[in-house]
Amino acid sequence: MAANWATSAKDRIGSRDMVTIHERRTLAESWGSLTEFEVSHPRRDGTRQTVIREVYDHGSAAAVLLYDPVDAKVVLARQFRLPAHLNGDPAHLIEACAGLLDGDDPETCARREAEEEVGVRPSSLTFLFNVYTSPGSVTEKCACFIGYYSPNDRLTDGGGLAHEGEDIEVIELDFEAAYAMIGRGEIIDAKTILMLQWLALNRQG
Repeated sequence: MAANWATSAKDRIGSRDMVTIHERRTLAESWGSLTEFEVSHPRRDGTRQTVIREVYDHGSAAAVLLYDPVDAKVVLARQFRLPAHLNGDPAHLIEACAGLLDGDDPETCARREAEEEVGVRPSSLTFLFNVYTSPGSVTEKCACFIGYYSPNDRLTDGGGLAHEGEDIEVIELDFEAAYAMIGRGEIIDAKTILMLQWLALNRQG
């Protein structure tokens, strides 16, 4: 039954034309925008429903997990994240390098963020997937990459851009040690978990 529904659902609700925006109201606008929408969309039983939703938009992003395949090491960044602190978690999260596209294509953004945040210029990038980490309320779609590097690809000590308020600690560690941090709750950033899991399934050796 579920498989049949999945097939028919694509025909019934897969079109953007079937979603109608009746009203939008800007609630806040600064770094990003928070907008309240009144929309109607089809239900599985063929009826339509109208709902109110708040959506935060600050653009889309790219992320890169830096990986040295010879020494089996990864480079991660620890930085301050106010929402995590407000939710009762440690204020400084360990993450893969990431940033908003700011008009660049995802690959250019991934390379830029690797250099700015941790001082590494990856020798090559492999695109993994696009991911929405909070599609119920945030428009951000993040393009995720593996960035291959060696010790010769380190350009600077990293640390981020001071004028943007960044103060990033660069962490280089064995892949197995980084992967184990997921199970201990030391890495709780969604995109980083997904890329480490991809690497666990696909790396050689």
